[in-house]
Amino acid sequence: MNALDELAGGLVVSCQPLPDDPGDPMRDPYVQARVAAAAVRGGAVAIRANGPADISAIRDLVDVPVIGLYKHGTTGVMITPTPAHAVEVAMAGAQIVAVDATDRPRPDGRSFADTVRAVRDQTDALVLADVSTEVEAVRAVAAGADAVATTLSGYTSAGPPTDGPDLTLVAQLAGVLAVPVIAEGRYRTVDQIRRAFEVGAHAVVTGNAVTSPLWITRRLVPATLRSR
Repeated sequence: MNALDELAGGLVVSCQPLPDDPGDPMRDPYVQARVAAAAVRGGAVAIRANGPADISAIRDLVDVPVIGLYKHGTTGVMITPTPAHAVEVAMAGAQIVAVDATDRPRPDGRSFADTVRAVRDQTDALVLADVSTEVEAVRAVAAGADAVATTLSGYTSAGPPTDGPDLTLVAQLAGVLAVPVIAEGRYRTVDQIRRAFEVGAHAVVTGNAVTSPLWITRRLVPATLRSR
Protein backbone atom coordinates (compact mmCIF):
# COMPACT_ATOMS: atom_id res chain seq x y z
CA MET A 1 0.00 0.00 0.00
CA ASN A 2 1.36 3.43 -0.94
CA ALA A 3 0.37 6.87 0.34
CA LEU A 4 -2.32 7.30 -2.31
CA ASP A 5 -3.93 4.02 -1.31
CA GLU A 6 -4.25 5.37 2.24
CA LEU A 7 -6.37 8.25 0.93
CA ALA A 8 -8.99 6.03 -0.71
CA GLY A 9 -12.55 6.97 0.24
CA GLY A 10 -11.46 9.53 2.79
CA LEU A 11 -11.31 13.24 3.57
CA VAL A 12 -8.06 15.15 3.14
CA VAL A 13 -7.80 18.40 5.11
CA SER A 14 -5.74 21.27 3.72
CA CYS A 15 -3.98 23.18 6.49
CA GLN A 16 -2.77 26.44 4.98
CA PRO A 17 -2.96 30.12 5.98
CA LEU A 18 -4.80 32.39 3.55
CA PRO A 19 -2.38 33.08 0.68
CA ASP A 20 -3.66 36.61 0.12
CA ASP A 21 -3.29 37.73 3.76
CA PRO A 22 0.31 37.86 5.04
CA GLY A 23 -1.03 38.97 8.41
CA ASP A 24 -3.04 35.79 9.01
CA PRO A 25 -2.20 34.80 12.62
CA MET A 26 -2.38 31.15 11.57
CA ARG A 27 0.81 31.61 9.54
CA ASP A 28 3.04 29.62 11.86
CA PRO A 29 4.33 26.01 11.58
CA TYR A 30 3.54 25.31 15.25
CA VAL A 31 -0.06 26.43 14.74
CA GLN A 32 -0.53 24.57 11.46
CA ALA A 33 0.84 21.36 12.96
CA ARG A 34 -1.73 21.46 15.73
CA VAL A 35 -4.54 22.27 13.34
CA ALA A 36 -3.44 19.25 11.31
CA ALA A 37 -3.33 17.03 14.40
CA ALA A 38 -6.87 18.11 15.30
CA ALA A 39 -8.05 17.31 11.76
CA VAL A 40 -6.51 13.85 11.94
CA ARG A 41 -8.12 13.27 15.33
CA GLY A 42 -11.41 14.20 13.67
CA GLY A 43 -10.96 11.60 10.94
CA ALA A 44 -8.86 13.16 8.17
CA VAL A 45 -6.96 10.50 6.22
CA ALA A 46 -4.27 12.91 5.04
CA ILE A 47 -3.13 16.52 5.33
CA ARG A 48 -2.28 18.96 2.53
CA ALA A 49 0.27 21.59 3.57
CA ASN A 50 2.33 24.38 2.08
CA GLY A 51 6.03 24.94 2.55
CA PRO A 52 8.91 22.93 4.03
CA ALA A 53 8.57 24.39 7.53
CA ASP A 54 4.87 23.57 7.87
CA ILE A 55 5.31 20.15 6.26
CA SER A 56 8.11 19.20 8.64
CA ALA A 57 6.20 20.40 11.70
CA ILE A 58 3.06 18.53 10.63
CA ARG A 59 4.96 15.30 9.92
CA ASP A 60 6.22 15.39 13.50
CA LEU A 61 2.64 15.32 14.86
CA VAL A 62 0.57 13.17 12.50
CA ASP A 63 0.79 9.58 11.30
CA VAL A 64 -1.15 10.03 8.03
CA PRO A 65 0.23 10.94 4.59
CA VAL A 66 1.14 14.56 3.94
CA ILE A 67 0.50 16.08 0.52
CA GLY A 68 3.09 18.82 0.29
CA LEU A 69 3.38 21.80 -1.99
CA TYR A 70 5.45 24.95 -2.20
CA LYS A 71 3.60 28.12 -3.17
CA HIS A 72 5.98 30.58 -4.81
CA GLY A 73 5.23 33.74 -6.75
CA THR A 74 2.05 35.78 -7.19
CA THR A 75 0.88 35.01 -10.73
CA GLY A 76 0.73 32.07 -13.11
CA VAL A 77 2.18 28.77 -11.94
CA MET A 78 2.60 29.13 -8.17
CA ILE A 79 2.05 25.63 -6.77
CA THR A 80 5.46 23.92 -6.65
CA PRO A 81 6.55 25.71 -9.84
CA THR A 82 10.01 24.16 -10.30
CA PRO A 83 11.74 20.80 -9.85
CA ALA A 84 13.82 22.30 -7.04
CA HIS A 85 10.67 23.28 -5.13
CA ALA A 86 9.24 19.78 -5.58
CA VAL A 87 12.35 18.06 -4.28
CA GLU A 88 12.51 20.41 -1.28
CA VAL A 89 8.90 19.57 -0.41
CA ALA A 90 9.64 15.84 -0.54
CA MET A 91 12.79 16.24 1.53
CA ALA A 92 10.74 18.08 4.16
CA GLY A 93 8.67 14.93 4.63
CA ALA A 94 5.81 14.99 2.12
CA GLN A 95 4.98 11.52 0.81
CA ILE A 96 2.99 13.10 -2.04
CA VAL A 97 4.10 16.28 -3.84
CA ALA A 98 1.40 18.46 -5.39
CA VAL A 99 2.53 20.23 -8.57
CA ASP A 100 0.74 22.65 -10.89
CA ALA A 101 0.27 20.74 -14.14
CA THR A 102 -1.69 23.39 -16.06
CA ASP A 103 -0.74 24.56 -19.52
CA ARG A 104 0.58 27.89 -18.22
CA PRO A 105 4.28 28.79 -18.68
CA ARG A 106 6.49 27.82 -15.77
CA PRO A 107 8.82 30.42 -14.22
CA ASP A 108 12.02 28.50 -14.99
CA GLY A 109 11.00 27.38 -18.47
CA ARG A 110 11.05 23.73 -17.42
CA SER A 111 8.12 21.35 -17.87
CA PHE A 112 5.84 19.40 -15.55
CA ALA A 113 7.56 16.25 -16.84
CA ASP A 114 10.90 17.67 -15.68
CA THR A 115 9.48 18.04 -12.19
CA VAL A 116 8.17 14.48 -12.20
CA ARG A 117 11.60 13.19 -13.23
CA ALA A 118 13.33 15.18 -10.48
CA VAL A 119 10.99 13.80 -7.82
CA ARG A 120 11.46 10.25 -9.15
CA ASP A 121 15.25 10.52 -9.36
CA GLN A 122 15.88 12.21 -6.02
CA THR A 123 13.08 11.11 -3.68
CA ASP A 124 10.60 8.35 -2.90
CA ALA A 125 7.59 10.69 -3.09
CA LEU A 126 4.60 10.37 -5.41
CA VAL A 127 3.44 13.22 -7.67
CA LEU A 128 -0.06 14.72 -7.59
CA ALA A 129 -0.91 16.87 -10.61
CA ASP A 130 -3.09 19.90 -9.84
CA VAL A 131 -5.09 20.64 -13.01
CA SER A 132 -7.93 22.78 -14.31
CA THR A 133 -9.09 20.79 -17.36
CA GLU A 134 -9.38 17.25 -18.71
CA VAL A 135 -6.73 17.92 -21.35
CA GLU A 136 -4.23 18.98 -18.69
CA ALA A 137 -5.05 15.89 -16.63
CA VAL A 138 -4.46 13.50 -19.53
CA ARG A 139 -1.15 15.18 -20.35
CA ALA A 140 -0.07 15.08 -16.71
CA VAL A 141 -0.70 11.35 -16.46
CA ALA A 142 1.21 10.79 -19.70
CA ALA A 143 4.09 12.74 -18.13
CA GLY A 144 4.12 10.43 -15.12
CA ALA A 145 1.71 11.85 -12.54
CA ASP A 146 0.62 9.26 -9.97
CA ALA A 147 -2.72 11.01 -9.35
CA VAL A 148 -4.64 14.08 -10.47
CA ALA A 149 -6.51 16.73 -8.45
CA THR A 150 -9.08 19.26 -9.68
CA THR A 151 -7.50 21.95 -7.48
CA LEU A 152 -7.10 24.59 -10.18
CA SER A 153 -10.50 24.35 -11.85
CA GLY A 154 -11.80 27.91 -12.10
CA TYR A 155 -8.44 29.51 -11.35
CA THR A 156 -6.94 29.67 -14.84
CA SER A 157 -7.96 31.17 -18.15
CA ALA A 158 -9.81 27.92 -18.93
CA GLY A 159 -12.87 29.32 -17.16
CA PRO A 160 -14.22 31.02 -14.03
CA PRO A 161 -14.96 29.12 -10.80
CA THR A 162 -18.19 27.17 -10.70
CA ASP A 163 -20.75 27.84 -7.99
CA GLY A 164 -19.23 25.35 -5.59
CA PRO A 165 -16.92 22.51 -6.59
CA ASP A 166 -16.44 21.39 -10.18
CA LEU A 167 -18.12 18.00 -9.93
CA THR A 168 -18.38 17.77 -13.71
CA LEU A 169 -14.60 17.77 -14.04
CA VAL A 170 -14.26 15.13 -11.32
CA ALA A 171 -16.68 12.87 -13.20
CA GLN A 172 -14.90 13.46 -16.51
CA LEU A 173 -11.49 12.60 -15.10
CA ALA A 174 -12.75 9.57 -13.21
CA GLY A 175 -14.15 8.28 -16.49
CA VAL A 176 -10.97 8.58 -18.54
CA LEU A 177 -7.98 8.28 -16.21
CA ALA A 178 -6.37 5.13 -14.86
CA VAL A 179 -4.94 6.97 -11.83
CA PRO A 180 -6.76 8.23 -8.70
CA VAL A 181 -8.76 11.45 -9.10
CA ILE A 182 -8.80 13.69 -6.05
CA ALA A 183 -11.63 16.21 -5.79
CA GLU A 184 -10.41 19.58 -4.56
CA GLY A 185 -11.63 23.14 -4.82
CA ARG A 186 -14.56 24.75 -2.96
CA TYR A 187 -15.70 21.64 -1.07
CA ARG A 188 -17.51 23.07 1.95
CA THR A 189 -20.51 20.87 2.72
CA VAL A 190 -21.34 17.26 3.48
CA ASP A 191 -23.51 17.04 0.36
CA GLN A 192 -20.71 18.29 -1.90
CA ILE A 193 -18.33 15.70 -0.49
CA ARG A 194 -20.88 12.90 -0.94
CA ARG A 195 -21.49 13.94 -4.55
CA ALA A 196 -17.76 13.90 -5.31
CA PHE A 197 -17.51 10.28 -4.23
CA GLU A 198 -20.65 9.42 -6.17
CA VAL A 199 -19.09 10.68 -9.41
CA GLY A 200 -15.83 8.82 -8.89
CA ALA A 201 -13.48 10.74 -6.59
CA HIS A 202 -10.74 8.71 -4.92
CA ALA A 203 -10.61 11.22 -2.05
CA VAL A 204 -11.92 14.73 -1.34
CA VAL A 205 -9.96 17.74 -0.06
CA THR A 206 -11.47 20.49 2.06
CA GLY A 207 -9.58 23.46 3.39
CA ASN A 208 -10.61 26.90 4.60
CA ALA A 209 -14.07 25.73 5.62
CA VAL A 210 -12.39 23.63 8.31
CA THR A 211 -8.98 25.12 9.05
CA SER A 212 -9.15 28.91 8.63
CA PRO A 213 -10.87 30.92 11.40
CA LEU A 214 -10.08 34.06 9.39
CA TRP A 215 -11.84 32.79 6.27
CA ILE A 216 -14.81 31.39 8.21
CA THR A 217 -15.29 34.60 10.19
CA ARG A 218 -15.17 36.73 7.07
CA ARG A 219 -17.92 34.57 5.57
CA LEU A 220 -20.15 34.99 8.62
CA VAL A 221 -19.63 38.66 9.54
CA PRO A 222 -21.68 40.07 6.61
CA ALA A 223 -24.79 38.57 8.25
CA THR A 224 -24.30 40.59 11.44
CA LEU A 225 -26.01 43.86 12.31
CA ARG A 226 -22.69 45.65 12.54
CA SER A 227 -21.92 44.95 8.89
CA ARG A 228 -25.10 46.62 7.63
